[in-house]
Amino acid sequence: MLFEMDTRSVVLEESLRKLGVEKLSKEDVQKMAWEVLEAKIGNWIHFMRIAVKLLFAGERKVCDQIFEGFESLRDQSFAEVTSSSVSVLFSFGEAIANSKRSPEKLFVLLDMYEIMRELHSEIETIFKGKACSEIKESASSLTKRLAQTAKDTFGDFEVAVEKDATKTAVLDGTVHPLTSYVINYVKFLFDYQATLKQLFQEFEDSGQTNSELASVTMQIMQALQSNLDGKSKHYRDPALTHLFLMNNIHYIVRSVRRSEAKDLLGDDWVQRHRRVVQQHANQYKRNAWSKILQCLSVQGLTSSGGGSVPGIDGGNSSGVSKALIKDRFKTFNMQFEELHQRQSQWAVPDTELRESLRLSVAEVLLPAYRSFLKRFGPLIDGGKNPQKYVRYQPEDLERMLGEFFEGKNVNEPKR
Repeated sequence: MLFEMDTRSVVLEESLRKLGVEKLSKEDVQKMAWEVLEAKIGNWIHFMRIAVKLLFAGERKVCDQIFEGFESLRDQSFAEVTSSSVSVLFSFGEAIANSKRSPEKLFVLLDMYEIMRELHSEIETIFKGKACSEIKESASSLTKRLAQTAKDTFGDFEVAVEKDATKTAVLDGTVHPLTSYVINYVKFLFDYQATLKQLFQEFEDSGQTNSELASVTMQIMQALQSNLDGKSKHYRDPALTHLFLMNNIHYIVRSVRRSEAKDLLGDDWVQRHRRVVQQHANQYKRNAWSKILQCLSVQGLTSSGGGSVPGIDGGNSSGVSKALIKDRFKTFNMQFEELHQRQSQWAVPDTELRESLRLSVAEVLLPAYRSFLKRFGPLIDGGKNPQKYVRYQPEDLERMLGEFFEGKNVNEPKR
């Protein structure tokens, strides 16, 4: 009978080998390329399902039939036949759980944890009896180890996001690769919502798994925003700093609103961050356009000296300096051309946000320019080379504003 048990054990191991199951150590796992390891983990999940539901379940039936009426012998024999095969399968899971943690491993860890949870009741049923208690404990230990490693990987990810020091330069102020990476990561997390709730229950007594998931998500978002704040300080132009933060936080908010994260983070979170986007848009306008708008102010244009003419509206007896008017138009032209040349290279990738920002600039700039042109343009028209000073009509400015935030290269032809 002992010989028969040994034979059945060898046959079972051979069945697993034919499937493709191999014994791997933590060191073996550590040396593998990620693509290879990911494929092996996918196979392991498949093998676990086949082994428990078919091979081990079938072996249990055989042992139950052979040792019918001899309960302790039945369980002992089954444990001896399966222990080596179980050990090979579980050792791979342990090797993954104990290998070096990295963000991309979180999802496969959750997949592995998921299959162990799925097979839990069947393992409990198949490996019943005192003789199989060690195998059941190994299964429980592996499940907890996978859960712990996944939880620790969460923490690692949050820290990695906050401390990310990638040198990837986003010269045009667009959405940073880190932002899209983190948001995609969070979206994937929500595909595992049920698994994550189960995982948090391994560590929480209160059963507040929803709030735990919300807390983890908020912490990751906060870590991302802290990192973006740091990256924004690398820009020399404060206007570009705020454009960068506006773009990135808008991307975060839009992504959250379109995903299951919205239900977890709540409307308050969304509204609060939409206000942050608007604040950065306002700060961009203030930093980028305050100086040029001063050119269109009537302050400082009156003069009691020579070379002045009566105020156009007849309300200023001291007159207006023609030289100052010319200087204002020249300064405006120069500053607007600089802004156009620089900011047509900046990018606002979201169409709606881009149009909204252009419109908000136009609503401030164009009325001020029209008013200034109407009031002081006639002073220039009657002089020499008026086009040298009044270079743009309001329609020209409006058209050129439509070229802002397109992310054009310097040498790219104008459209």
